[in-house]
Amino acid sequence: MLGGTEFVGRAVTEEALARGWDVTVFHRGRHAAPPGASELLGDRTTEDGLAALARGTAGEPAWDLVVDTWSGAPGAVRDAARLLADRAARYAYVSSRSVYAHPAPAGLSEDGPLVEGASPDAGGDVSYPLAKRGGELAALDAFGDRAVLARAGLILGPWENIGRLPWWLGRIARGGPVLAPGTPDTGLQYIDARDLANWLLGTARDGLHGPYNLVSRPGHATMGQLLDACVRATGSGAELRWTPAETILAAGVKPWSDLPVWLPPGEQYDTLHRGDVGRAYATGLRCRPVEETVADTWKWLEELGGRAPQRPDRPPVGLDPEVEARLLGDV
Repeated sequence: MLGGTEFVGRAVTEEALARGWDVTVFHRGRHAAPPGASELLGDRTTEDGLAALARGTAGEPAWDLVVDTWSGAPGAVRDAARLLADRAARYAYVSSRSVYAHPAPAGLSEDGPLVEGASPDAGGDVSYPLAKRGGELAALDAFGDRAVLARAGLILGPWENIGRLPWWLGRIARGGPVLAPGTPDTGLQYIDARDLANWLLGTARDGLHGPYNLVSRPGHATMGQLLDACVRATGSGAELRWTPAETILAAGVKPWSDLPVWLPPGEQYDTLHRGDVGRAYATGLRCRPVEETVADTWKWLEELGGRAPQRPDRPPVGLDPEVEARLLGDV
């Protein structure tokens, strides 16, 4: 596992250990690895930072599967994949549905048009879609039909360090009237990090390769079900006040960032919440109920004292309390 101490990487590591697998976590040492995992330390962004991975004899795989969640400049994927091409049987790269050319229409499958992708030689700031597509190309270049590209969308669940579901849980835990965006029947498409982990580990058994859209079916849950589950999990008795999208947008509130997960109807909603996932489901993808994802995330947050970790390269999300109070006064 390249990473393996936070969010998706953590979920993959925990699930592999639960299955009784021998797991090696390659990371920078900033966070503790899950108990039971072997550790290799290194920083893949530095010269010779991958030296610890040069294990075993080239041509004799030391690992059955490598899982890589890297989202920065794709040179890091290129270097790791090249080094591991003769030391690992398969390479699973956690990519993103952001690699599709925007706007991605509703129902888009893995055959849809893609962004060009950043060169693996590109350094400095690279946009997220270009970086992820560049990572895909680097994985394919090194592993060919031994590479699987998991194009995830919205990811939720325990260990989340982006802040989307943790923000809703924290806000609803405070109780009182809560601004609920749009209508409760708005369908959501996402994946629990643990379901993503289960599928990724299955690729080693099933020999999958190529791209897969890795999220639930459209409408697996609704915005109303998500927020109702937050109310029940926290036991706060918060009052959800559903507010028209037009009112929210007119106030300058930004969907997705100010109100995490939620998007109003339109191109962006179709792109993120209405993609085709038939190929992944045909391989056995299963997505747990939203109530389980919410309850387990709240339990994890409580164990942390209510404050979730935050990735330093991602801005905090959530609605300003004064803006929420002003909007609630208008509805």
